[in-house]
Amino acid sequence: MVGLLPLLLLLPVFLYVAAPRIRKMLSCGVCTSAVQLPGKVAVVTGANTGIGKETAKELAQRGARVYLACRDVQKGELVAREIQTTTGNEQVLVRKLDLSDTKSIRDFAKDFLAEEKHLHILINNAGVMMCPYSKTADGFEMHMGVNHLGHFLLTHLLLEKLKESAPSRVVNVSSLAHHLGRIHFHNLQGEKFYNSGLAYCHSKLANILFTQELARRLKGSGVTAYSVHPGTVKSELTRHSSFMRCLWWLFSFFIKTPQQGAQTSLYCALTEGLEGLSGNHFSDCHIAWVSAQARNETIARRLWDVSCDLLGLPMD
Repeated sequence: MVGLLPLLLLLPVFLYVAAPRIRKMLSCGVCTSAVQLPGKVAVVTGANTGIGKETAKELAQRGARVYLACRDVQKGELVAREIQTTTGNEQVLVRKLDLSDTKSIRDFAKDFLAEEKHLHILINNAGVMMCPYSKTADGFEMHMGVNHLGHFLLTHLLLEKLKESAPSRVVNVSSLAHHLGRIHFHNLQGEKFYNSGLAYCHSKLANILFTQELARRLKGSGVTAYSVHPGTVKSELTRHSSFMRCLWWLFSFFIKTPQQGAQTSLYCALTEGLEGLSGNHFSDCHIAWVSAQARNETIARRLWDVSCDLLGLPMD
């Protein structure tokens, strides 16, 4: 034990010196697309903070008309002004969207469709993580309700506009955590058993399954869909877990910045020639391996049908 003491004392020094190199190694993957977006319209959910904010900023920088779809409109307005000042693009708009309430989702979609003639990029970025057991306004378990069902409904309501605007793209932000996820159809709302960490994993698996089934159904329409793992990113996503906040702080040297975390979403939204890879999952701007559950077409189709049933949508 005495022999280990000098090594333990040197550990903080090693971490400080090695951190920049390790961080660079862990944050590989940069969107190098030079595509510009004048005349294009984009919607980014959860765009008032973290990855969503950085994604919206980059799309605005490239000339797109960007809608920040946020639950906290006041915070969204502050971010919109910041992006307008930084990019010189005044076409950064804030609209109320609460993914835990289907009425809010339907109101957002109705107003957007009345306001805009086109939609070229939809980034389903917002999410919750490790919430104590709770339900949405419609009685859905919070993770499944916000992370999956909320975005499922939003995408469905905007789908015709995406088709009319083709070529267009849908990007669903998932996570490496999907590997621990399972779709328990008999316990989709967590009423029989619940674990906040696993509930998050289940919802991230649902994101990937939704992406694959969406891509299959949209084949030939000009609309393509991609799911992404942004990496381990310093964000507000850990606000419900003191343990995760502690872990994030402990390993903060090695965690991506929101700007780095946004790169794969931007890659899938912007990179030319990606249409043939619709339905795939990406990490660090490359195709990434997904779990066996995430490759199960039967589960994907059943989840689609169950989601439609829960949301009162036609199962076409």
